[in-house]
Amino acid sequence: MNTTDLCEITKVHEDVVDRVKKKLPGLGEAVLIFKALADETRLKIAYALTLEEEMCVCDVAAVIESSSATASHHLRYLREHSLAKSQRKGRMVYYALADAHVRQLVMIAHAHTIEGDNHDNS
Repeated sequence: MNTTDLCEITKVHEDVVDRVKKKLPGLGEAVLIFKALADETRLKIAYALTLEEEMCVCDVAAVIESSSATASHHLRYLREHSLAKSQRKGRMVYYALADAHVRQLVMIAHAHTIEGDNHDNS
């Protein structure tokens, strides 16, 4: 075990712990969002939908280099987890991110990885 990540003594600051516990919300729904985006293919789709307002299933399939069935499966998963929305236009189904919050999550995650890469190269 790496001891540089541990306190040298054990002292729980009860006032801090109590304050945080009182304000800590249930995060089960947030966990589901991050689980949905933890898949590289779904995150790639979500990022693509930050670049284009909406995309049809066929275009998403081409971007992720998969079959339409695979793209549809991932898009449906994102929709079922309230991260994407769909709309049928004639014989085509188009997907978009559900809202600005999802867009922000994806963009912030990407910005953080770029920032992390820049720190690593410093």
